[in-house]
Amino acid sequence: MALASTVKVVLGSIAFAIFWVLAVFPAVPFLPVGRTAGSLLGGMLMVIFQVITADQAYDAIDLQILGLLFGTMVVSVYLERADMFKYLGKLLSWKSRGAKDLICRVCLISAISSAFFTNDTSCVVLTEFVLKIARQHNLPPHPFLLALASSANIGSSATPIGNPQNLVIAFQSKISFGNFLIGILPAMIMGVIVNALLLLCMYWKLLSIEKDEEDVAVEVIAEEEVNSHRFSPATMSHFTSLNSQEWNSPGMSVPMGHVENLRNRSIPSENEIQGVPSGTLESARNSNASKEAANDESSQVKEETIPSKSVASLDRLRDVLSVLSSEGKDDLTTSWKKILWKSCVYLVTVGMLIALLLNLNMSWAAITAALALVVLDFRDARPSLEKVSYSLLVFFCGMFITVEGFNKTGIPSTLWDFMEPYSKIDRASGIAILAIVILVMSNLASNVPTDEISLLD
Repeated sequence: MALASTVKVVLGSIAFAIFWVLAVFPAVPFLPVGRTAGSLLGGMLMVIFQVITADQAYDAIDLQILGLLFGTMVVSVYLERADMFKYLGKLLSWKSRGAKDLICRVCLISAISSAFFTNDTSCVVLTEFVLKIARQHNLPPHPFLLALASSANIGSSATPIGNPQNLVIAFQSKISFGNFLIGILPAMIMGVIVNALLLLCMYWKLLSIEKDEEDVAVEVIAEEEVNSHRFSPATMSHFTSLNSQEWNSPGMSVPMGHVENLRNRSIPSENEIQGVPSGTLESARNSNASKEAANDESSQVKEETIPSKSVASLDRLRDVLSVLSSEGKDDLTTSWKKILWKSCVYLVTVGMLIALLLNLNMSWAAITAALALVVLDFRDARPSLEKVSYSLLVFFCGMFITVEGFNKTGIPSTLWDFMEPYSKIDRASGIAILAIVILVMSNLASNVPTDEISLLD
């Protein structure tokens, strides 16, 4: 594609430069509007400067990429609600053999989770668990955080849904999910292994420091106390509060010390029973029998003399016990419903991944899975949908328009024509030059616009 007119090239370059500056440096002092507003500003300037028409701007927005990105974000929200990332966090410390084993686990788990649930979600959710585990084992957190960040980015390269730039590459190049995974998986595995080895070499001495046994014991006790308070059943606390109210009522005002004394007196110890002669036991039984007969005769008289307040307190106690039994049944039903709902979330997610591997439409597969989870949740979906990063979707819309306008100027095609003789992929030197160019542009101009420019050309 040849260069456009000079006016269009200059105005298009200005619009793209504004977009690039605000995308790379979102907190620019003279225009601190942020990355999302910067992408919309770049797209709007492309239309105002008449680099592209309004219809071309709307056509530049790729709805399939936006649909797939929206669907995967909704699925990630429901997976987080179903404690999937919590279980991944538990795998980090399950039968851990030390700090070196832990850093390898962080690399592996973050790479796998980011490949299927985006690197942003994995980093945001797993950071909390990594910090908690490092604090429990008295380890410096920065080696594990670096392992999480680097491995999440490496692992996200394996699938089209791992990160936004992969979506652009997969859709623009028409590469299926399975072919994308097969092509990148070996490089991803090698990258994770090399990354783990580099981190171990860099922090070998720091990870070799052993923790004192006293500190471990103190933290284990503290953690057990926290867990006991956190996971104590609601029925137990409710039962205690209700009992305290009943015992403090006017009809049941019995000191607790007297209750304990009566309980101890009514239950003889084993030594006391063994020390009593058999004849004494027989006489005691006979006397008890006579006392029971006398008690039966006077039971009617005693029932009439029971205070009405005590009877009311006993009735309230029966009501409390019935309420507690019904609450126990409700808790059991709720726990089963929760387990069933989590299973449905996992099954829907697995079904979405199978649909992607079968080369079905990736966008509709993700949207269908998201809507299935919304229906299965059987409640207002607004709290879950509010967690979707709509600013990222808007950023993509502005980026599509801006990059389309910049491509209309002819600058990307001219630069590519200049680099093409030196970056042919049929020889090793060409692959190396192309990789270096993409590496430099991705770090200077952000990876998503770089991929979009390269593919549009």
